[in-house]
Amino acid sequence: MKQTKKKTTMKSNASTLLIDNYYGLLRGLSRENKLKLIAKLSNSMVEEVVENENIVDRFFGAFKSDKSAEEIIKEIRDSRTFNRTIESF
Repeated sequence: MKQTKKKTTMKSNASTLLIDNYYGLLRGLSRENKLKLIAKLSNSMVEEVVENENIVDRFFGAFKSDKSAEEIIKEIRDSRTFNRTIESF
């Protein structure tokens, strides 16, 4: 538990440092350019959410078969093989 918290804190510190460095580079921009940058960043976040939703949709209904679910389950169960051997001491 402690290690996970430490990794999260390290990630957070690295992200904060990166953001601070970017801010140092960008703070000299004009107000108009800062607003344009904010708009571009906001749009990129919206596009990311839409992309993530589409990823899930691509897999929905991807498997097609004329067989019923019960037939498929029976085939899977029938194809299982057990070849476990118990070794003697």
